[in-house]
Amino acid sequence: MTVGAAQIRISEGGRPKADLTDLARLNQVFTELTAEQRIRYALDHFAGPQILTSSFGAQSAVSLHLLTQQQPDMPVVLIDTGYLFDETYQFIETLQSRLGLNLVIYRSEKSPAWQEALYGQRWLQGLDGLDAYNYDNKVEPMQRALQDLNVATWFSGVRRIQSSSRVNTPFVQFNGDYYKVAPLADWHDKHVFDYLKAHDLPYHPLWEKGYVSIGDVHTTRSLNQVESVEQTRFFGLKRECGLHDTL
Repeated sequence: MTVGAAQIRISEGGRPKADLTDLARLNQVFTELTAEQRIRYALDHFAGPQILTSSFGAQSAVSLHLLTQQQPDMPVVLIDTGYLFDETYQFIETLQSRLGLNLVIYRSEKSPAWQEALYGQRWLQGLDGLDAYNYDNKVEPMQRALQDLNVATWFSGVRRIQSSSRVNTPFVQFNGDYYKVAPLADWHDKHVFDYLKAHDLPYHPLWEKGYVSIGDVHTTRSLNQVESVEQTRFFGLKRECGLHDTL
């Protein structure tokens, strides 16, 4: 596939490097491509190793299916806090069995019980407590995964309409060490619904109960319990856990 004059350069040793002009041009051209074409281009032209991350949230089956249809052995990194809903763990098992996922799980180096013994329930300790909890259980394990797996390209299922903090998400970003690709960045919920229906894929089991953004049991609320989507995570104090605040 030819994408205008945009090029992805590979440095010595196989690590990626980016020309910002080419990166901007690539993002512009990606607006004309389908999600499948964006994935194909990234798989063919971006450096490896490549991974996909998934929270196995409400609509995660879409990105999992899209990526594994083109690269069945793509490592799928899951950050497990130990506090996911029972339904989430069941959903993971369902999709792993159905799609044959190459699942790679990362966790905090301290167990949930160990952390609570040391710090208490940090998610109830205001914004600072939430930030510390999220760093130890989500951000640090993700950083470790990126290093351990020597990641050069990271695919995510982030979409712009998911929250106010994601409205400017580009299709491709670069942080100096790896590319981050969001092939579904411009998808709306109708795109998701149509794709799930066309491929007979399931929503998360909690979707029908009003859970539109699904994380840990203790910081996730159904839309039936709050006044806005922004309040469905982290008691409305924040929206992001930190994984996608930056590259």
